[in-house]
Amino acid sequence: EDGKKNIMLEANFYFDHDKNVGAVVVGLDQYFNYYKMQYASLCIRENPGCLFIATNRDPTGHMTSAQEWPGAGTMVAAVSCSVQKEPIVVGKPSSFLMDFLLKSFNLETSRMCMVGDRLDTDILFGQNTGCKTLLVLSGVTTLPDLQDASNTIHPDLYTNSVHDLVKLLQQ
Repeated sequence: EDGKKNIMLEANFYFDHDKNVGAVVVGLDQYFNYYKMQYASLCIRENPGCLFIATNRDPTGHMTSAQEWPGAGTMVAAVSCSVQKEPIVVGKPSSFLMDFLLKSFNLETSRMCMVGDRLDTDILFGQNTGCKTLLVLSGVTTLPDLQDASNTIHPDLYTNSVHDLVKLLQQ
């Protein structure tokens, strides 16, 4: 419902916010607006100890099959710029989630394979956490992107789609 709220920038306008908010989580939000950005900024700047958490920093995403759209990273960047503070990133490629999984379930990354469609998040996450990596070319990263001479992130394996894995397992 905050996505429909507007603010009127007038002389002496005071924007009130909940002083008890202890964390602001910024992620993909198709209703992101100036109201939400100001609310988040005030909580982070004015509430003692308020955490600034980002789900991820993806600059773009394929929200439709027709084109790329701004990703969660664009919203994170707006709030980060406003508060002049970097967030705690809990999504890929941060190792935050993997650290939690390893501690909670006594897993070994050497026995894992990170499968994803983005070099800069999924594959980098796998590499940063000691997993094997498999890039699927059915999403964000294309074969020309992977083979581009400027690309510095290389998966252990790549395939056209996750369906290729199903076919392999059925053999």
